Amino acid sequence: MAEAAQGTAKKRNVPKGRHLSQIKRQRQDVKRAVRNLAVSSFIKTSVKKVRQAIQKKDKKAALEQLRNVTSVLYKAASRGVIHSRNASRRVARLSQTIASL
Repeated sequence: MAEAAQGTAKKRNVPKGRHLSQIKRQRQDVKRAVRNLAVSSFIKTSVKKVRQAIQKKDKKAALEQLRNVTSVLYKAASRGVIHSRNASRRVARLSQTIASL
């Protein structure tokens, strides 16, 4: 009986939920979270490069970086990582800041 009690005391690594569809959904969510994290990290890095160029008052470099960031943001929006309006808003604000240089 002591062995049976020990066997139940161990925590099994069971996915959350009991339905197969729910277990599959969790697997998909984990995959998407990893992919979305990588994309959002790349977005942040790209935006940071534009802001650094703006801070240095280098309009030519800032415009070049903005072209790259625009592409990255709209791709992320099309994949569903961020909302399309979020992407448009970020591009507009960066463009406005560069125009004011």
